[in-house]
Amino acid sequence: MLDTILSLAATNLLSPIILFFVLGLVASFLRSDLSVPEAAAKALSIYLLFAIGYKGGVSVSDHGIDASLVLTLIAGLLLSFVLPLVAFGLLNVMTGLGRTDAAAVAGHYGSISIVTFVAATSVLQSQGIATEGYMVAVAAGMEAPAILSALWLATRGQAQEQGTESGLWREILLNGSIVLLIGSFLIGFITGPKGLADIESFIVSPFKGVLCLFLLDMGLVAGRGLRTSASVLRPGLVLFGVIMPLVGSAFGLAAAVLLGLSPGGTMLLMTLSASASYIAVPAAMRVALPEANPSIYLTLSLGITFPFNLTLGIPLYLTMATAWGG
Repeated sequence: MLDTILSLAATNLLSPIILFFVLGLVASFLRSDLSVPEAAAKALSIYLLFAIGYKGGVSVSDHGIDASLVLTLIAGLLLSFVLPLVAFGLLNVMTGLGRTDAAAVAGHYGSISIVTFVAATSVLQSQGIATEGYMVAVAAGMEAPAILSALWLATRGQAQEQGTESGLWREILLNGSIVLLIGSFLIGFITGPKGLADIESFIVSPFKGVLCLFLLDMGLVAGRGLRTSASVLRPGLVLFGVIMPLVGSAFGLAAAVLLGLSPGGTMLLMTLSASASYIAVPAAMRVALPEANPSIYLTLSLGITFPFNLTLGIPLYLTMATAWGG
């Protein structure tokens, strides 16, 4: 199995997607003036969310709504709620973070990284491995429960300041990435394969090229975070950023085996459980836990866990899913 993991990791490391991410990291560390304009980065993220959501909706339309979809969605919601509790326990053992910072970090590790999910989908496509189309709905569902877990961990039943709760729910439910992902999914579900055929040249062929440009920007952002926040990355935190994805993926694997998912679906559920949010959860934490230190949770999720999953995690999850999934 180790040979397979290393082979997949080598292949993944030499893919254009990963190499553009590395280019962004290197450029940032060298203090190059290379940058992706904010408007362009926003457009790239909009395209990726639109494409993955729409194609997922089309797949569900072709597959039909059944018990497996409902059960997998419930499992995803439960994983998103439980994993922050596990992460919080590990943080207490491995780091000296206070309750608020630990709760904020834990929330990131129950929610998901949609870009890691997209990268995993791309790897499956390159390997010719089919997957359940409804996994994009599971990804959307796993965004919010982790935020609720983080708040419970931080407050343990203490009342939120007046107005905070409504602002938090608005931040969760109307977060742009969630709205676009779910909206595109529903449109894809309504229009089905015929609708996909009409816009296939726009959302299928250019997809990987757009993903390369987006990951170039992510590399630049991650590099800047690592460069400016190195002082907060104590050894225990760095170790947590690598161990927690492995723990999360194990939970995802167990759930996928119980659900009887295909190897492709198993790999995606493992990836979702292993990833850490750097879009939806940080936005919610700014509203709900403004006293938490963003340099800790953003640097961990984007600077440590995200690169780990892209380079070594995804090949590992694919190997394990192929061995035990289905």
